[in-house]
Amino acid sequence: MLGDNISIIGKNAAVIASGVVYWMGVDKFYKYDGRLQTLRCDLRQYIYQDINLSQAEQVFAGTNEGFNEVWWFYCASGSTEIDRYVTFNYFENNGEGVWSYGTLGRTAWLDSGLRDFPVAATYNYNLVNHEQGVDNNETGTTLPINAIISSAEFDIDDGDHFGFVWRMLPDITFRGSEAASPAVTMTLIPMQNSGSGYNDPISLGGNPDATVVRTSTTVIEQFTGQVYVRVRGRQMILQVESNQIGCAWQLGSPRIDIKQDGRRGNS
Repeated sequence: MLGDNISIIGKNAAVIASGVVYWMGVDKFYKYDGRLQTLRCDLRQYIYQDINLSQAEQVFAGTNEGFNEVWWFYCASGSTEIDRYVTFNYFENNGEGVWSYGTLGRTAWLDSGLRDFPVAATYNYNLVNHEQGVDNNETGTTLPINAIISSAEFDIDDGDHFGFVWRMLPDITFRGSEAASPAVTMTLIPMQNSGSGYNDPISLGGNPDATVVRTSTTVIEQFTGQVYVRVRGRQMILQVESNQIGCAWQLGSPRIDIKQDGRRGNS
């Protein structure tokens, strides 16, 4: 007996990567590497609160071993076609793994073992190469790939003080970009209190003399070394996004100049 109370969401929801079996259950993820384990999944609530279990047999898994990834494709709630994916990078984070997710319609997947790139089938009845180029050319019309990443919420001390941010050092590089002037958008999203929701509306940043704003958004270009903002909150999220044809970017270790700004007050 290797384990009990184990589930699998569909017959194609298991895959082997680097000698380890990974699969998607009806309410969690598993792996078997000599012993049966439940995978810690940072996206578990997001996935299982928005999945169509009546279409569970459509779920299928694939590997992208060139990037140490396992992929699962599934139907969101209310959808009868595959329109979501979740990936698990089993190498990053000191072996603990990193999860990511997105919107994509695929019906079959083949890793790059015998080909130069992973190949997937689409609902447009064609085969597309993945990991080739920096744009979406699924339909023959070049479109940008909307790429976005957000940090966890961070604060200063124990979160009982407000933090005031006045400058960011973005540490963004654009190696591999094909655009003449590649750029990303960096956003600082503050909260008044834990669990209070993000402050709204969005206000543009980048002016060191501007008033303190609720959310600061600024464009980072190829040679941007620092940007000035004025944002205040108890907790914040740093978000980086691009939606430009030919744009590829790498996020390093952004630095934020933040100082304590009192216990009470309004942003």
